[in-house]
Amino acid sequence: MEYLDFELPIKELEDQLEKCVILGQESDVDVSATCKQLEEKLEQTKKDIYKNLTAWQRVQMSRHPNRPYTLEYITNLTDGTFLELFGDRSFKDDKAMVGGLGRINGQSYMIIGQQKGINTKMRQLRNFGMANPEGYRKALRLMKMAEKFNLPVLTLIDTPGAYPGLEAEERGQGEAIARNIFEMARLKTPIISIIIGEGASGGALGIGVGDRVFMLENTWYSVISPESCSSILWRSWEFKEQAAEALKLTAIDMKKQKLIDDIIPEPLGGVHRDKETMFKTVEKYITKSYNELKDLSTKDLVSKRMDKYANMGEFSE
Repeated sequence: MEYLDFELPIKELEDQLEKCVILGQESDVDVSATCKQLEEKLEQTKKDIYKNLTAWQRVQMSRHPNRPYTLEYITNLTDGTFLELFGDRSFKDDKAMVGGLGRINGQSYMIIGQQKGINTKMRQLRNFGMANPEGYRKALRLMKMAEKFNLPVLTLIDTPGAYPGLEAEERGQGEAIARNIFEMARLKTPIISIIIGEGASGGALGIGVGDRVFMLENTWYSVISPESCSSILWRSWEFKEQAAEALKLTAIDMKKQKLIDDIIPEPLGGVHRDKETMFKTVEKYITKSYNELKDLSTKDLVSKRMDKYANMGEFSE
């Protein structure tokens, strides 16, 4: 288990508890009372830390190296029924954007999401979860296929942003994302979007227009990352904590602004500390959302989705 800087008090207590348990096993000394005290102190320390996280700490949690990525969610949600589909039928297959068919609770879904990679080699293959235009065009192709066969669409969002390279711009990165937003707004099938990690800029919006949009508790959703915001405003990354607070990018902020539908609670300490519970919780939210949407007529479904986004934001003249 890897620990973030603000988690070090937890690491110290866990190390002490481990030594206490080993001492009790290897000697005749009764340390049960001490171990129990440490357990209680550890539990309280976790509550104190994780219930009062700052915006920047939640950004750090969303990037935790032990946090599950899209394919791990898909594998566990679909129980081995996932069939991956490839290519945009125009340029090539983008490994940063994965998609395919899978069954969740007996219902077939078209599942699409960004995949970051679990080690250095895989991160390079997946381009750190930064999709190129062909990735967004692949996603749109799969959504249109879902529409054709009347299948709901599930998108799992976890990206530091769309790839900003020269080649991506030459192939129409902005147009590809804009086209996806336009087409998703009027797609004639239910769309459920869940932010499972980072939700950065247009890279997230390119697969993030949904009838139901959820955020996991320790994720973020913003037009720009705190580091990039800090470098623009202060010409330095040193003010990233201030930028994170100012951007109002946490799940709580998004819910308060009515930009998402609900927050999916994480186990104490984050997803990576109890993945199985998290997968079951996400599955419940997906099934509940689909049951709410499946009986709507196509006209009502699209109309409600468009109204939802048209009513976002407040202004005064």
